Amino acid sequence: MKAYLFSLAFLFLSLVQGLNTRGQGTTVKVFHVYSPQSPFRPSKPVSWEDSVLQMLAEDQARLQFLSSLAGRKSWVPIASGRQIVQSPTYIVKANVGTPAQTFLMALDTSNDAAWIPCNGCAGCSSTVFNSVASTTFKTLGCDAPQCKQVPNPICGGSTCTWNTTYGGSTILSNLTRDTIALSTDIVPGYTFGCIQKTTGGSVPPQGLLGLGRGPLSFLSQTQNLYKSTFSYCLPSFRTLNFSGTLRLGPVGQPLRIKTTPLLKNPRRSSLYYVNLIGIRVGRKIVDIPPSALAFNPTTGAGTIFDSGTVFTRLVAPAYNAVRDEFRKRVGNATVSSLGGFDTCYTGPIVAPTMTFMFSGMNVTLPPDNLLIRSTAGSTSCLAMAAAPENVNSVLNVIANMQQQNHRILFDVPNSRIGVAREPCS
Repeated sequence: MKAYLFSLAFLFLSLVQGLNTRGQGTTVKVFHVYSPQSPFRPSKPVSWEDSVLQMLAEDQARLQFLSSLAGRKSWVPIASGRQIVQSPTYIVKANVGTPAQTFLMALDTSNDAAWIPCNGCAGCSSTVFNSVASTTFKTLGCDAPQCKQVPNPICGGSTCTWNTTYGGSTILSNLTRDTIALSTDIVPGYTFGCIQKTTGGSVPPQGLLGLGRGPLSFLSQTQNLYKSTFSYCLPSFRTLNFSGTLRLGPVGQPLRIKTTPLLKNPRRSSLYYVNLIGIRVGRKIVDIPPSALAFNPTTGAGTIFDSGTVFTRLVAPAYNAVRDEFRKRVGNATVSSLGGFDTCYTGPIVAPTMTFMFSGMNVTLPPDNLLIRSTAGSTSCLAMAAAPENVNSVLNVIANMQQQNHRILFDVPNSRIGVAREPCS
């Protein structure tokens, strides 16, 4: 297969450098992974096909993980962690401990507890948290109330320990607490997992920050500070000059933004479910069986927004109907496939817009949010796929490529998600 060089902006990791703007919260510069300042600059070029196939494979592990899940204004840098985390996701800079140690932690809206690789960890990367050097670090025992909030706690000794899975990996952590800061706001006594052992390749090497809705999530632990409200704008993969932001707290959030209600699923309480009622391709509302979009807390069926999946997945009946209408609108161009993508074209095409229709809110996506393109622009694919044939086949996932260059508002107190177009690349 002829290799196309994938655009430098598609696979990137960025370093972040903060700027303090008086009266405007905290704003941050984001540097591209291939810039001279980046220590993560790849040493070898990556072909377009290999990049796409690798991300599709990593999405599969991410979707399996999803299926297993039963204040004030602050601006935080956000960039893609594609080059240093196995599961494609976005990262934020976090300062942990006293004195602060800096980590590029994966941002995950479908996970609750944070965890960081700690000194002595077996199977972790070389970047670990030195808990001995922090004067505010504390290990929590089995009598701590937080020990009842972690999955499958182990209390054979004085330390509360637990096992968890993430993608295709397993993680053994001690329950601990220390200070953490994403911006200028210092959060004392933040509870997180100090990783002692990990296996598999899905664990973000510098840790993970959970932005789900559970009791150990960042939202819950900073409720007094940020009022369980945040938003983000994810930069495009394809742009060299970009600036993504994570905005914490209700102040400074968009005043004019269309919203849709959040739905609650007790079996998967961390996930951000919404009611997807239809999809329009061009001007045509696609004929999708209602059961393919219906919310069902018992089976886990429905639609979620997720920051850690790259390409949107729709249950098979919905995807097939959307794909067929997309092909029809493109016209008579020859269709080919690439890995999990079954709608690819060689040569220029005119792609239709696509509109996700939610209760109370329509989100229309331009071609940049729908097509993944080679560097030369000669090959492009519809950046969506059918949900895998497993227990997760009932779940529609609105993924991060389709969210890019939009402000996504998560307003938990008012039980709503908002979406507004906002170029941040």
